[in-house]
Amino acid sequence: MQPINLQEIPTEIKNYINIQSIAFPRQGCTSDVGIITSDQGCFALKRTKKPQFNAWLKKEIMVLRCLKKETSLLVPRVEKFVELEGQSWALLEYLEGETVRAALTKTHNKRMREEILVNFGKIVSDIHATPCPETLKNKKIWLGDMLDQAVYNLQNYEVDGSEDLLEQIKKNRPSNRKQTLIHGDLTIDNVLVHYGVVTGIIDWSGGAFGDPRYDVSLAIRPKKAVFDWEGDKVSFFKGYGECILTEGDYNYFLDLYEYF
Repeated sequence: MQPINLQEIPTEIKNYINIQSIAFPRQGCTSDVGIITSDQGCFALKRTKKPQFNAWLKKEIMVLRCLKKETSLLVPRVEKFVELEGQSWALLEYLEGETVRAALTKTHNKRMREEILVNFGKIVSDIHATPCPETLKNKKIWLGDMLDQAVYNLQNYEVDGSEDLLEQIKKNRPSNRKQTLIHGDLTIDNVLVHYGVVTGIIDWSGGAFGDPRYDVSLAIRPKKAVFDWEGDKVSFFKGYGECILTEGDYNYFLDLYEYF
């Protein structure tokens, strides 16, 4: 079953590009995604249906526009954003490549695997070294704001974390660290590579001026055939430049992620 039908796409988007076909990559949990082939080239189309996910997509569009204007990071250009009848639609520049997860799952070549992981680490470091646009800065400390959001999400949405765990992470905050630009959901599914070279960073709804340890914790979280090989983390941190995490920091930020 196709998650998006041509008839559903808003007229504003269909008038903007002449759609020839739509393909559907591996789908996430928060949005429907289609890769459009058109007379004007290829585009990515995202559609959300629930209020929480609509808000995330609207935030992502704001972040992308800001980053495209003020940084040199490899983020997609926003072509169109439409809010219509309780749904949100975003037409984005298509970035060539496959996810880090897909690339690492396919290769058993040790040299190629190390190259992908080193480049993954480098792009995470590049994000954190990029001056954060003023628009993305918040008067609140990022972690305090995230804990407030975690409370709200627990009370209003279905999350993986429990009330007991939330009380623990509220009481056991890690030591402060200098805030930087962060992605906010920097998993192996949100960085694209092509022949080992990073070609794009996608899904920026969590973009903020925040704690870089959160990004790094999510980046190295083990998945099947990824970060479960001996040396995977070594390669990542070789690219990143340093290890900024203690084991306690790592566990803390993964626990926090349970509410998002």
